[in-house]
Amino acid sequence: MRMGSNSLESEEGVVFVERQNVDYTCPEGHAFDIPFAIDAEVPDTWDCPICSKTAVRNGAEDFQEENTAKPQRNHWEHLIERRSEEELRVLLDERLEALRSGRRHYGR
Repeated sequence: MRMGSNSLESEEGVVFVERQNVDYTCPEGHAFDIPFAIDAEVPDTWDCPICSKTAVRNGAEDFQEENTAKPQRNHWEHLIERRSEEELRVLLDERLEALRSGRRHYGR
């Protein structure tokens, strides 16, 4: 007795496409191969199934990984996008005055 689902289709008359195995190696040294159809366009990179880093196809010529991520910006750079330095000086003076006068909340 068989348990689970079974396909009623057979592989009779099915012609499988020719395949090629392409070898990749990641920066951590993990080597693996991915099967592609013979006529498929083979990518130069593939995500490593072990560590998820970008692996390079063995034999790919001078591959340089493109860094498409924006450089991280600090708090000051974000602040300067929204306000000018003059506006920031005025805000600072207002807050310092509020602290010196004993007011705990801005604008009260």
